[in-house]
Amino acid sequence: MSIIHAQDVTKAYQAGEVTVQALRGVTFDIERGSFVSFVGASGSGKTTLLNLIGCLDRPTSGQLTVLGTDVTTLDRKESALFRGQNIGFIFQDFNLLPVLSVYENVEYPLIMVQSWPEHRRRERVMELLGAVGMADQAQKRPDQISGGQKQRVAVARALAPDTKVVLADEPTANLDSQTAHRVIGLMHQLKAELGVTFAFSTHDPKIMAAAEIIYHLEDGRVTNIERTREVAHG
Repeated sequence: MSIIHAQDVTKAYQAGEVTVQALRGVTFDIERGSFVSFVGASGSGKTTLLNLIGCLDRPTSGQLTVLGTDVTTLDRKESALFRGQNIGFIFQDFNLLPVLSVYENVEYPLIMVQSWPEHRRRERVMELLGAVGMADQAQKRPDQISGGQKQRVAVARALAPDTKVVLADEPTANLDSQTAHRVIGLMHQLKAELGVTFAFSTHDPKIMAAAEIIYHLEDGRVTNIERTREVAHG
């Protein structure tokens, strides 16, 4: 079952007097509970595509459906609400708030978007910190933990609002090889246990090796779809 459907999606940016075609008629389906990579050279359209799926931007034309919602019809407020309730983000530079503890960083989206009661927030945060192996580090600040630990916290934060889709933009770029393998393994484990769909923008062969489907992009087009294995639904 498709959780994300794109049909002839285009995205054009105006850079001064020049029109830049970031995406040129992209069509694809992503199954629920899959581990998907978008790969290609810089400027191929990978990050633009994640931004559209994540409702951070809107296509110039075409159809884009996420979790059964045509996100091209949402206004800015509706997009923010939909994003906050359904989509998590993981970044290569972690994007943790330095003044907050590990616990508070994971709790933050629940306060900002979900407005969960405190007891329910605590249960959810500690459940996720336990799942990523960071429960014993809950009161530390980001500058007191390693890069791999920061990315584990970022994974927990992305999943906090009972997220259905996680979008990860080069999530292993700032990690050493051994730590990257651990983080990828963790995300695979959480995908299997929680049924979350992970979509990556990446150059990392380790993520590509873990992916079930790889979409190759070049100059804003999908040039090849590589299915490495059947989607292992949780």
